[in-house]
Amino acid sequence: MKFHLLVLLLCFFSTINAQTYKAKIITNQGTIIIELYDGTPLHRDNFIQLANRHYYDSLLFHRVINGFVIQAGDPYSKHANSGVLLGDSDLGYTIPAELKPEKYFHKPGAVGMARDGNPEKASSACQFYIVQGKVVNDSTFVKAKSRSGYEITEENKQVYRILGGTPRLDSLYTVFGEVIGGMDVVDKIAAMETDKNDRPKNEVRIKKVSIIK
Repeated sequence: MKFHLLVLLLCFFSTINAQTYKAKIITNQGTIIIELYDGTPLHRDNFIQLANRHYYDSLLFHRVINGFVIQAGDPYSKHANSGVLLGDSDLGYTIPAELKPEKYFHKPGAVGMARDGNPEKASSACQFYIVQGKVVNDSTFVKAKSRSGYEITEENKQVYRILGGTPRLDSLYTVFGEVIGGMDVVDKIAAMETDKNDRPKNEVRIKKVSIIK
């Protein structure tokens, strides 16, 4: 009896102490709320630190591909002239990969960190993307496996078949959160007209990112 009581108390206090962080991304097109995964603490804590420093405030969503992703976080985007190619700038460090594709995969609304072609699959310090994606068929899974060597779980395949996503990114990029509010804003941004560099012709600017619990 005492043992079971102790277990219940430990579970109770661990629940109290657990922190699940969310980020509110206010843009000139609307507000997006994302939940940051506790299972990817390096990426979570890095994003929280940047948000608390107001790093993302005034940056652009500089890469928008309808049916794929919207991407933001390039430090040069704050003062970039119209039409300038963005996406090559960073903060001088990377985040070690926290790849858990069975649990954290590229379904619609998934939030991942961009990266260059480094073999360690380490993430950008600051550039993140939000998946819009589209419904896929089984040939997409074959192509994804040939690209990465990763076999997508049957459970996740079902999500991709019904809801869509971007399965070809699984096991290659760290997913560290997901949209829990404002997916209509993501869709609105994704549908905007872009130039040859996938940059929206009408600026999509982040006004403020704040962390909430």
